[in-house]
Amino acid sequence: MAANRRPTLADVAREVGVSAKTVSRVLNEDGPASARTREQVLAAVAKLGFQPNLMARNIRVGGPDTTVGLVIPDLGNPFFGAVARSIEDTVRDRGLTLLMGSSADDPDRERALTDKFLARRVSVLMVVPSVGADHSHLKTHRTAGLPVVFLDRPGVGLSTDSVVSSNRAGAQDGVAHLIAHGHRRIGFVGDLPTRLYTRRERLAGYRAALQEAGLPYDRSLVIDAHDQHGASAATSRLLGLADPPTALFAGNNIVALGIITELARGKRKDVAVIAFDDVELAEALEPGLTVVAQNPEEIGRTAATTALARLDGDRSRARTITVPTRLIVRGSGEQPAPAR
Repeated sequence: MAANRRPTLADVAREVGVSAKTVSRVLNEDGPASARTREQVLAAVAKLGFQPNLMARNIRVGGPDTTVGLVIPDLGNPFFGAVARSIEDTVRDRGLTLLMGSSADDPDRERALTDKFLARRVSVLMVVPSVGADHSHLKTHRTAGLPVVFLDRPGVGLSTDSVVSSNRAGAQDGVAHLIAHGHRRIGFVGDLPTRLYTRRERLAGYRAALQEAGLPYDRSLVIDAHDQHGASAATSRLLGLADPPTALFAGNNIVALGIITELARGKRKDVAVIAFDDVELAEALEPGLTVVAQNPEEIGRTAATTALARLDGDRSRARTITVPTRLIVRGSGEQPAPAR
């Protein structure tokens, strides 16, 4: 066997002196083989480093692969990393392997990834939907029994299970906390695009808190950014207003980093800040960052257990499961509003 290629089923058969069909029967445990032959085949597999092509086998016999396909928007976002780890920990106990890809929030790229996962007959498909994506193409697979679960955001064009955070209630709690500390002009720095489900829900929570407190909604205090640099620039614009906000609500963890950076650059410690979603080393900041914390581990675990239940035969109606958020007080959100 050449050293520069992967060993094949035929190589194992040649090593043992049996047919490739006999090797296949031993590896797949789907036919008779003596204990001696089985021992020899497994020894040859170990010696040659042979890896069965599970995808090819599953396509041949018409069965699912032993994998879970997960599409997320950004591999570098700690939130989605935590969700993926939790999914992997949960499905591993069932002998399933997690495969993951990034859509970069592009619906075409998302579709290409899901098509690749479907081509290899994944046992479960999980997707964080991109803005503008249409998931009606998954109806046939869903009807045929493939568990499909949407994460963080609901999908479009497909009735299936979704697991989301309590975005609206969490944002309302965070903004109400700022109002309770005397703030009346509160800036909202949200994500882009503005059609993004989480951005819309969190802005709705922001507006609900203002309305509950009898405060007007001022469009000039609402601004959006999609990365840390953009959030820094947005913060600078808000603080440069003739009547600037005394507090800022960050729509996600990436936005929060941009806000913190801009405030530190300007040596501003008089502006209260609350972020939706936790930030690494938030407690090490001065003051510590107050956050509305999501529970990515629970989101991942819930999505995985829901999908596994579907694999086990659960045919109940599709449902949306909402995972609660919690307010973690660390100091930045408790900065009192300056006397006017």
